Amino acid sequence: MTGFLEIISNRLAGKMPPVIRKSADESYLVVDVAQLPAVIALMAEEQAALIGLFAAEGFDNAGRFTLFYIFEKRGCPDIVVVQHTPAGNRVTSIAEIFASACWFEREVRDGFGIEFDGAFDRRRLFLHEIYPDDFHPLLKSFRNQPFKTRQAIPPEAEYPFKEIEGEGVYQIPVGPVHAGIIEPGHFRFSVIGETVFNLEIRMFYKHRGIEKLAEGKTPEQCVAIAETISGDESVANAAGFCLAVEKIAGTDVPRRARQLRTVLLEMERIYSHLGDMAGMVIDVAYPVGASRFFNLREEIFRQNQRLSGSRFLKGMFCPGGLKKDVQKSALEALDQYLAVFAAEFQGAAGAIRDSTSVIDRFETTGIIEERLVTPLNITGPAARACGVGIDTRLDHPYGLYPDLNLNKRTQAAGDVLARFEVKASEIVDSVGIIRKVLSKMEDGEICRPFKSVDGYALSLVEAPRGQNLHWVNVQNGVIDRYKVRTASFCNWQAIEHAVMGNIVPDFPVINKSLNLSYAGTDL
Repeated sequence: MTGFLEIISNRLAGKMPPVIRKSADESYLVVDVAQLPAVIALMAEEQAALIGLFAAEGFDNAGRFTLFYIFEKRGCPDIVVVQHTPAGNRVTSIAEIFASACWFEREVRDGFGIEFDGAFDRRRLFLHEIYPDDFHPLLKSFRNQPFKTRQAIPPEAEYPFKEIEGEGVYQIPVGPVHAGIIEPGHFRFSVIGETVFNLEIRMFYKHRGIEKLAEGKTPEQCVAIAETISGDESVANAAGFCLAVEKIAGTDVPRRARQLRTVLLEMERIYSHLGDMAGMVIDVAYPVGASRFFNLREEIFRQNQRLSGSRFLKGMFCPGGLKKDVQKSALEALDQYLAVFAAEFQGAAGAIRDSTSVIDRFETTGIIEERLVTPLNITGPAARACGVGIDTRLDHPYGLYPDLNLNKRTQAAGDVLARFEVKASEIVDSVGIIRKVLSKMEDGEICRPFKSVDGYALSLVEAPRGQNLHWVNVQNGVIDRYKVRTASFCNWQAIEHAVMGNIVPDFPVINKSLNLSYAGTDL
């Protein structure tokens, strides 16, 4: 035993439940209701982060619910604490100890009907007011049968936003419908004058049932579902799903496939960050500066098309490797273009740094404090911009990343400018990664034979926005449970803190500096 397991075992004086599965980076422990509080308290003492909490039905082959609490401490193995829920399907909330549990618990309650006693927030999450009270769509018993939605919502059934009262306080509701081709999300500001002192976010207006849709699919069929979780993270999520089922099956991916996967992952990071940086500049009314990033992003999309046939790099991944190879001419063209891209990008970023009006709007705006990173499980550039050096590619290396000697790009201020600089640095790094991989590209097969094997496994990947979590349980050769938690799911809650003390006109640039996915949250 190493890491948390050894610590917990010693602290509980040998009373630790038995490990039911252990691998290099993944351990499962069965914890009953009486033992759970002690384990949770020790995790809090060790300053672990709760990075996931979800349920599965019938995992124990007895028809009961199982709750999975996934903890992480940088540099230590992940620990998955498994609890079989007691009669009545009630369990004690841990949200007052681990703040990130709040949305997790509400999601489980909506999906499965499990109640969390002592929870400080018992509002619905993804089931909005139109759904009936007894509707829990992740239950095995729900198989697309018809159900009646509420046709009229009485005032007492409406979602209870927090009410902030006081002299001069008023609320500004923004959304869920926005001006532009953008997914829905509601932002409820409480302000005095233009200064924001409370923001509450409500998402989940377009819940698609992604996790339910995956049930009964083969792993090969489910890759396309993973790609639709968030359109601009199709590569990261396809990789996360494939890594999980490959771990279950013990499939070794060929080196050329791992090399090409790395190229695709970093191309996705480049175009994502370019869009974020352009959006930040647009939102402080400097479209001339933003246009250079937009132009570069379009060129990256065209390179994506040449590599894969898809501007968003869809249709490439499969369990065991890749569905198709990339032509040598396309790889050579990419390498040549990236040499040009690097210089043009540095010029575009330098022009923004030289613009005092832009820097004035970025600097000290939308600060995310370092103390919030672990409690809220903030990851990705949002965390690295406030000085916390976390990056799944280095903390939990996968694919080709262990061989690449990557650096963690951090800034200390935690503001919009810091997030701009982190993303700029990561684009430069991604270009370097891709060109290094291309210089050592090997010939050979791109996919190994894959045979679906029953079992379950966790994978973590570093998407452009941060850490995405994929847990897959395969039974009888098909998906029994597929749980996804994107970085956006947790990072959205950071915006509620980032806007505090800022003025309302600064909200768009704060929001764009994180550029979180609505679809990636609303599965």
